[in-house]
Amino acid sequence: MSKSEKTTSKNVVPYKEKDLASEVLDDGYIDVMEDKTVSLFVVGDVILPSLTEKSELSEEEITQSLLEEIPEISDYCNLDTVKQFRFRGNIPTPAMMLDLSKSIQKALSNPDVAGVVVTQAPDAIEESAYFVSISLSDKFQNSNSKPIVFTSAMFSDVPFHDGGRNLLDSVRTACHDGKGDIPTVVICMNSEIHAASRAQISHTINAAALSSPGWGPVGYADKDRVYFRAGALELDTGLNFPTPKRLSASVEIIKAQTGDTGLMVDAAVKAGADALIIEGFGRGNLPGGMMPSIKKALKKGVLVVIATRAASGRVLDSGDYCGSVTECLDLGCLLAGETTAAKARLLMMYILSQKDAAALRKSDEERFLAYVQECLDPVLSVRLFE
Repeated sequence: MSKSEKTTSKNVVPYKEKDLASEVLDDGYIDVMEDKTVSLFVVGDVILPSLTEKSELSEEEITQSLLEEIPEISDYCNLDTVKQFRFRGNIPTPAMMLDLSKSIQKALSNPDVAGVVVTQAPDAIEESAYFVSISLSDKFQNSNSKPIVFTSAMFSDVPFHDGGRNLLDSVRTACHDGKGDIPTVVICMNSEIHAASRAQISHTINAAALSSPGWGPVGYADKDRVYFRAGALELDTGLNFPTPKRLSASVEIIKAQTGDTGLMVDAAVKAGADALIIEGFGRGNLPGGMMPSIKKALKKGVLVVIATRAASGRVLDSGDYCGSVTECLDLGCLLAGETTAAKARLLMMYILSQKDAAALRKSDEERFLAYVQECLDPVLSVRLFE
């Protein structure tokens, strides 16, 4: 068959740089993917500068405007803006994250939907993505799950704006056919794809602000295709309890300071906190002056999770002295492992708002604590509760 004949064959077109989502064949041609639909959710402002000031746009108008500014999206899928979460400011509340998770799962129940893309400001994107990852029902957490891709823009100025590129790469990722290769929920920015469980915004204003300390990206969007690293699925996170109707638990974060006396711990407990996330030094060690307050909190049934102020690394017992992680474990504290304090807070809010979790804690405290520890750090859970 001649080259000219190939170009007219069904479902085969000459390779062009814009046909990024299709599979490149050995002869330089690409097999066009079947039509797919990607559901888009907008949290806060729309990702493009030209649409940011237009707060009254309907879902249909958002879709049309995005396709006009980024026509390449149509090469990969049919884009459908499903829902907007518009509010004052850029930082959604945990209640909004729960609503978003429920809306995403409803969209994914449609067999015509290949995946989901969520756009929001970078300020709390790692927390939103993580919350969605832990709140998915079982049917969206298996190896055949559809991708849920969060994305954002680090630059709001038009000459340097990166939102369009990030959105296009995210759409391509949501269309990915390699089911079972990647975590269900990821964040895609600056061509890199990071697991929601490990991703952090590590710079205030840099296109490469998204990182996963100690892990790195699970994949990246190159010009010809989307690549994923082997074993990335191991970073997926999911809980086995049904989604609560609302987040009723109160969980506070306290950053330990040199000379800390536990004043903030006492205040949080007095205010009715159900759990505390305490950011310790290094491995998670705390000033000795905090320990009396932590003991009181534990006796009152307040769960205490030890996280770290460090940017990367795992919380673990090493050394035995007043305020050490070893002492915290002996008292009954849980360890966050590599889960950041912000994500650990959302995790505890979600678990402690579950009726089934509350029933388990009442009937079998040790099993409940083992379950929570496994959600925070599976390896440590095996060691402590085997």
